[in-house]
Amino acid sequence: MKSYLITDPALYGNDANALEYALDVVLSHSLPDFAVFRDKQTAHYPLLGDMFIQTCRAYKIPKILLHSDYVLASTLGASGVHLTSTQFNVIKEAKALGLYVIISTHTHDEALKAQELGADAITYSPIFVSPNKGEPKGLEDLKEIVDRIRVPIFALGGIVTQEHINAVEECGAYGFASIRYFIP
Repeated sequence: MKSYLITDPALYGNDANALEYALDVVLSHSLPDFAVFRDKQTAHYPLLGDMFIQTCRAYKIPKILLHSDYVLASTLGASGVHLTSTQFNVIKEAKALGLYVIISTHTHDEALKAQELGADAITYSPIFVSPNKGEPKGLEDLKEIVDRIRVPIFALGGIVTQEHINAVEECGAYGFASIRYFIP
């Protein structure tokens, strides 16, 4: 079961030193297989993204991604990009830059479309109750989509305990993605 850390700007604000400190705390507690720098509010995304990539490299995180900006991900030397569910049209461009591409999906149709367009993996959410994310899909729906597609699926949304991880693993998910699970 692969683990995927998603950052939360509430932990570090807009400061590169605070980000580095927050990452040190999180990564000394648990080392994920994948990590993405996701911050929709900062004006310092390139600076913080670079700090994120360098810190994750120091911890030897296998796949280091930036959120949505595939050109910056390529420029800064990230392993890949995590695209939003409105960015299906740039999957091929991101792949052409040699990036590992994960895209957010929330329906079976989106998951199938991601596979068809060549995404390397998807997140499928929300599986469990998660703040401001709408009605959870649940485990049966996760199992249905896992059985329908070949692309690796990271279960996302409300995964905060080992029991949640065990449950999504039993459904056949490739991995789980979370913000709150990784916060010590």
